[in-house]
Amino acid sequence: MAVFFLTVMAVDCNRFVIRKYKCRVEKLKKGCRIILLSDLHNKSFGEKNEKLLEAVRGLSPDMILIAGDMYTAEKDGDTETAAEFVRALAADYPVYYGNGNHEQKTAFDIEKFGEMYRRFSEKIEKASVRHLVNEKVYLPEFNMDIYGAEIGWEYYGKFQRGGMEVSYLDRLIGRPDKSRATVLIAHNPRYFEVYAGWGADFVVSGHVHGGLMRLPFLGGVISPALKLFPKYDGGEFHEGKSTLILGRGLGTHTLPIRIFNPGEVVVIDAAPAGEENA
Repeated sequence: MAVFFLTVMAVDCNRFVIRKYKCRVEKLKKGCRIILLSDLHNKSFGEKNEKLLEAVRGLSPDMILIAGDMYTAEKDGDTETAAEFVRALAADYPVYYGNGNHEQKTAFDIEKFGEMYRRFSEKIEKASVRHLVNEKVYLPEFNMDIYGAEIGWEYYGKFQRGGMEVSYLDRLIGRPDKSRATVLIAHNPRYFEVYAGWGADFVVSGHVHGGLMRLPFLGGVISPALKLFPKYDGGEFHEGKSTLILGRGLGTHTLPIRIFNPGEVVVIDAAPAGEENA
């Protein structure tokens, strides 16, 4: 039995699947195809991630949303694998990048990580990636605001959930424009109810890695907050009029575990309310 699970883990840690969703977004001017990527953690599928790039190109997206943790916060760690992949994406598509907790950690602990974050950020921004750190960009073609929220470190605690209020997001990124479709890149899905209450029409997240191991009927086994069978483990969720698409990520860190849980390239075909999805 152990050999079976080790074999599955070895296979799932080195493959990815394409998972598709169709969603309606109010106030969207026209439909669009979005690819969501997260939690690469320096993983490379083929030389220079060519397998990933080939998969993305074959899907013909209008834009790429990245929900953080494309590299791992390790002293003297590698960021070039992630930077090279993101730059390659940006050569062909608009890329909107929201930080995860690993980017955040390297940005704030300069004593430990040195210039890792600054160098990475400069590399992707020179490639015209919109690096959204508690800011937004408006896409008039779609009547869409894309926000990138970098929530405080206290909201990543283990075992217990730190309380978050809608007013916190108001202070962090401002109030959304109700006349526009509001897309929020928020790495940690744990606070989806708060994101919905703030006014996000559409939220994309990562962080949970699908729960590391997935079981029939039970879903993901454990979250980074060490919560067993977390509510938000991967997939599509709804809160009022808000939708969360939670990607299961692509790589691993610390514990190289993926069992019945391959990496994901997430495709989201978004259409205005009242219209058929593409």
